[in-house]
Amino acid sequence: MNIVVIGTGMYSTGRGTSGYGTILPAIIEWQRDYSSLKKVVFVGTNGNNSSSLKEKSNSLMQDTGVSADISFFPEPGVKDSSFYKKIISKIPRPACAIVVVPDHLHFQVANDCLNADLPVLIVKPLTPNLNDAKKLINLASQKSLHALVEFHKRYDKSNLMIRDKFQSGNLGDMLYCWVEYSQRKSIPTEIFKDWADKTSILQYLGVHYIDIVRFVTSATPLRVMAMGQKKWLLDKGIDTYDSIQCFIEWVIPNGNLFTQTILTNWIDSESSSAMSDQKIKLVGTNGRFESNQKDRGIMITSDNAGFEQPNPDFCCQFGNKIGKKEWRGYGIDSIKEFLNDVDKINSGILTYHEAQSDRPTFSEAMISTAVVESAHKSLVQNNKWVDLNF
Repeated sequence: MNIVVIGTGMYSTGRGTSGYGTILPAIIEWQRDYSSLKKVVFVGTNGNNSSSLKEKSNSLMQDTGVSADISFFPEPGVKDSSFYKKIISKIPRPACAIVVVPDHLHFQVANDCLNADLPVLIVKPLTPNLNDAKKLINLASQKSLHALVEFHKRYDKSNLMIRDKFQSGNLGDMLYCWVEYSQRKSIPTEIFKDWADKTSILQYLGVHYIDIVRFVTSATPLRVMAMGQKKWLLDKGIDTYDSIQCFIEWVIPNGNLFTQTILTNWIDSESSSAMSDQKIKLVGTNGRFESNQKDRGIMITSDNAGFEQPNPDFCCQFGNKIGKKEWRGYGIDSIKEFLNDVDKINSGILTYHEAQSDRPTFSEAMISTAVVESAHKSLVQNNKWVDLNF
C-alpha cells in the first residue's frame, strides 16, 4: 500500500538532528515485516530540505538493509504549505496519511485528509480545541475511516503495567495521580522555535499523561485548574509559558473521584542526562505505583556526550545478527499498529468497527483535548476551576 507522511520535521525524519526521527524508522520496520508497502511520500513545505532528507532515508535503508520506495516533496526551490493537497488528491490515492505538523495545523490537514477518504494517524494532540476535535470525530465516523492519535505512551511497557495493576484492583480506589514531565530548552528555542508561541508545554507534552490516566482508569475529567509562569522564554522573545501546573478532577465509572497533578516545563538545562524527564505516581487506598520513566536503568558516560540516560524502550536502533540495524520501541509499535490496521481493513481481515477497539481513536483523544483547552481557559481566568462539558 502507498503511504503519505505530511510533515518532515524532527519527529518525522530527524531533520535538524543526526538521527532519523520516529516515523521514518517505523515505516522501514513495517516494510521489514510486511510486503504490502509500495510507495512512501513525505511532504513538507520547503523543497530545499528534500535532497538532504532523501540522503537521510537512503542512509537509513543502508543501515537497516531494508529497501523502500521513498520520495520527498516539494521539489528543491519550491515552498508551498499546501503541497500535501496535491499528493492526497493523486490517483491512485495513498492508503493512509500520517500527519506530523505543528499543533495549530492539525485540524486543517487532518480534515483535508479525511475529506480525501484517507485513514489518518496524527501526532498528539488531536487538535488544540474541542470544537475542532468534534468536527474531525464526526467526519471520520461519517466516512467510516480509521482515525487515531499517535499516543505512543499507551504502548510503553511501564504504562501497560500501571494499567494492569490498577484494573486488577491491586491499588484499591484511586486517590491521586502525580506527574512531572519536562524537556530541554532547545525544544522551544531551536526545534519548535517557529511555532512554540502557538502551543503550550501542557498541550505539546503534558497531554501524553492526561491520555495515560484516561487509558489506565477509563475515567472522565470533571474540572480543571491551571497555573503557569512566563519568564525565561519570554525574555528570549517567545511568548509562551515556561512551565504549567495543571490540576484535574476525574471520576471513574464506579463513581470514585480522584485528582491528577501535572507539572510540566520545557526549560530544562541542556546538560540534562535525557531529552525528557518524566515521572508518574498513582496512589490508591491499597497501594501505590511509581514509575521513573527517565531512569530506564542505563547510564552512559563518555568524553563526547558526557552523562546520558537513554530510553531503550521508545525508539532505538539495535544491531542484529547479520550486521544491520533494527529499530524497536513503543514509538515504533504505535505507528506499525496503525499501518497494520489499515492493511487489514483494506484486506477485509479487520472491520472498521473492530479496529476502533482499544485504540487511541479521535473520540478517545477528545478527552485530553478538552482538558488542555480548559486548562488554557483557567490560565487566562486567574486560575479559576473550569468545568468540562463535552
